Amino acid sequence: MFASADAPLRARAVCKEMDVEIAPSNVYNVNNVRLKLKRLAERRVLTETEQGLFTLPRP
Repeated sequence: MFASADAPLRARAVCKEMDVEIAPSNVYNVNNVRLKLKRLAERRVLTETEQGLFTLPRP
């Protein structure tokens, strides 16, 4: 999904792409995805361009 995105993605958009329910009672799911995206950014699989915006690193 990141390869086909034309702009950096937020955790909520990633949840929508993965068909994860985003009801107000399920904020926990969005936070889990956000933490996983941050871990991927620490491992340099993704880049966090701004706070909360994730994209693939440029070669």
